[in-house]
Amino acid sequence: MADLNIKVLGSGCPTCAKLEIACRQIVEENNLDADIEKITNINEFADYGVMMTPGLVVNGKVLSQGKIPVKSTLERWLFDAI
Repeated sequence: MADLNIKVLGSGCPTCAKLEIACRQIVEENNLDADIEKITNINEFADYGVMMTPGLVVNGKVLSQGKIPVKSTLERWLFDAI
C-alpha cells in the first residue's frame, strides 16, 4: 500500500486537471509512494463533504476545496501526510 492516497475530486474542468497535474508533479519530483485517483462522480464529492471543486483528499482527509493550493503548500501537505 502506498504512503499517500491522493484523491482529486472534480468534474474534469481545467482547474481540476491542474490540481491533478500539480499532485503528480510533486509526487514524481520527490519520488513519493502515492496512489493518485481522479474522482469525477458528483455523488462521491458529497461523501467527502466537498461542495466546491477541485477537492483534494489525502489519506481520507479533505485538505482543500474550490481552489488550487500553491505548490509549496501542496508539497507540505503531502509530506505532512506521510
